[in-house]
Amino acid sequence: MFIRRPATTENPIDPSIESPLLKIWRHRQIFAGVACAVMIITVLALLIIPVRYLATGSVIVAEQEPSNSNASAAWASKIGDPADVESQLIVIKSPRLIRLAVDTPGLREAASAECFARGGFNTSNCEEMKTDTAVLVDYAAGNYSIGAVGRSRVINIAYTSPSAATAQKMANALTNAFLEEQRTTNANSREAAASYLWTQAKQLDAEVREADAKIQAFRRNRGLARGQQAPIWSERLTSVSQQLANAENARAEAAARLQEIKANQARAIDSPAVQSSRSVTDLKQQLTVVTAQLASQSNSLGPRHPSIRGLEQEQAAIRERINTEVASIIASVQKTYDSNDAIVKSLTKQLDDAKADAGSATSDEASIESLARNTEIKRAQYAELYRRASELETERRVLIGNTRLVSLAELPAKPFFPKKLPFLAAGGTIALLLACVAAFFGDRIKLDRLTQLLTPVRRAADADATPVSRIVPTPSVTPDVSVAPPVAEVATTDTPVARTSSPSLAGSSSELSVVTGAPVLARLPAVQRELSESPIGAILAAQSGASLARALPQAREDRHYQDALRDLAESILSPADGKIRKTILVASPSTAEGKTFLTLSLASYLAETGRNVLVIECDLGAPKIETALGLRSGLGLQGILRNEIMPREAVVSTGTPNLDVIPAGPYPASAELLMRKPLGDLLLWAQTYDVVLVDAPSPGIQTDIGVLAKQVDSVLLCMRSGRSSIGQAVATSSAVRVAGGDLMGIAITMVPDGSGTPRSARPLTDAYAGAS
Repeated sequence: MFIRRPATTENPIDPSIESPLLKIWRHRQIFAGVACAVMIITVLALLIIPVRYLATGSVIVAEQEPSNSNASAAWASKIGDPADVESQLIVIKSPRLIRLAVDTPGLREAASAECFARGGFNTSNCEEMKTDTAVLVDYAAGNYSIGAVGRSRVINIAYTSPSAATAQKMANALTNAFLEEQRTTNANSREAAASYLWTQAKQLDAEVREADAKIQAFRRNRGLARGQQAPIWSERLTSVSQQLANAENARAEAAARLQEIKANQARAIDSPAVQSSRSVTDLKQQLTVVTAQLASQSNSLGPRHPSIRGLEQEQAAIRERINTEVASIIASVQKTYDSNDAIVKSLTKQLDDAKADAGSATSDEASIESLARNTEIKRAQYAELYRRASELETERRVLIGNTRLVSLAELPAKPFFPKKLPFLAAGGTIALLLACVAAFFGDRIKLDRLTQLLTPVRRAADADATPVSRIVPTPSVTPDVSVAPPVAEVATTDTPVARTSSPSLAGSSSELSVVTGAPVLARLPAVQRELSESPIGAILAAQSGASLARALPQAREDRHYQDALRDLAESILSPADGKIRKTILVASPSTAEGKTFLTLSLASYLAETGRNVLVIECDLGAPKIETALGLRSGLGLQGILRNEIMPREAVVSTGTPNLDVIPAGPYPASAELLMRKPLGDLLLWAQTYDVVLVDAPSPGIQTDIGVLAKQVDSVLLCMRSGRSSIGQAVATSSAVRVAGGDLMGIAITMVPDGSGTPRSARPLTDAYAGAS
């Protein structure tokens, strides 16, 4: 018979190989019973526990007054001092302040009714609270909760009571008592000094106002009123001077135009003043057109032909109008000159009058300066007295009250304890924990019993030395691609039982096809490298693509690798479903799968068969194809996606005939560029090639493979033998199908040659897989 092989020599079954959820499911009755019992107890407790309400009022300590922007040193010592907040907490909790709070009218009766409803004190104490203040203070102090809010200067004053109204009244009574205490404590001795300074400031203010009135009256009587920026006489003199200068410039310009026209009366039409006229310009154009028509018809018609006579009359009329316009312009220029000349004469007279007024106003300004100097002295004294009085007033307000009300307590609408949802959530959490413990405990009891039952059987089998078949337990971890599904391992008792070594990839291919829903199209063997290349050097070279440059020629000479490529190419070009797939995305579920190496080697093989092949490198974060093929540096795919170049300009020819490449670009870039529309336009343009292979981005980059999968005809999944996991393959294949892509199949790379030599002892390269 078959018996599950024990994990140890003591226990017939290793509980660690079973999932915890499976354990709970096997003991679901125990789990459900314990969980329901705890939840019933929770509901009963929720119904039995008396309800309590919490009302909270808030005050802030040592807060600067809103209108005081010039705080004194007293404020600086209080703001942010934790000792001040602690001192205020002690003051609020003191019996003296609570006694002031409970003296509020109507509060004794409310507290006494609460005492009877709570049942915490005996009846005699509740009755004494109506007359004895000490008992009332002791009772209320136990229900108050006073504390600071975090590291702030806000203090919460809360009261807990079975009655929501009583809780609100008690909390607000203590809050108001504390604020009133702060307002009436520390009487300010600076009030008298501040009052004296305010009296002196008012007197100086009256004197300054009287002096300003005298100065304004003197200015008004002497005509020394001020303008916007200077005295009126000064602004008038400046304004007249500017107007005179402008008028003289205008007169000079008009004189120059008039002189230019009169200097050559015969050629007045060519002067700039006449040519600037729009009417003259239009008439000259009409004259030119008529003259051209007259010249054209004179060649074919006689001088007395009606058409010729009409054109000559029209030409004469236009010239007459031009002469009229020129005469009008000359008259206009003459009028402009005469007007400007009159303005200059008028302004010259005004300037002389303004100069005379300025001379007489200078002596009056000197008298005003002496009056203004005395007024400024009094104004400075008034400002100093006002400042000192304001500082004293500020200090008085600081010393009187250093607290402010944040909010009074509101009437609580919901109970503070117990709260239904948190209470039930806590009960549910405890129920789940106890139910899980009970389920695991029940499993341990059954496990011990099963061990006791199977131990005699195992000893009897060992004593008889009869060969027994044992089933090797399957670990509960995600299986590797190189690990086959669980199989039965047959061993005899006289031979030591060992775990099955990793089977060949043939056993896992069927499982991989089932879980991913895609066939395994090819199994590509590992390519040997030179013995002189160290593993560290291969890893470093893989980061720049140098290892690809060395591995690709070796792949072309490897007969086994080329045979596998032939099978893969036939599966792509002649699929079983008959679909034509031109654009193929080569992707991998994780890094170091040999994705880029497979893309280049497959493209080279297809190009050698006579097909036009284009390789598009979409791995913008780690570009390697340019270095691997020794191509010239250019903008590449990055330039296309940024709309800097056209697709044809980014294509680079390789040394292999029929093989073109669009590299990623000269430097690493963000994968967000692949989300842009130019990528779809590029794939449509690439339909001119027979086959287009797209090298997908590295899985480590935060790029959704579905964005690319839905834009190509099909996806080829590349997985490395002995490294990739089935879980990663399932996740990648699911992402492709969810996005609407077509998963063509799977290509397994780095397959051992089956010689039986351990992988660590064979000179096989892993560097080209790291270049994916």
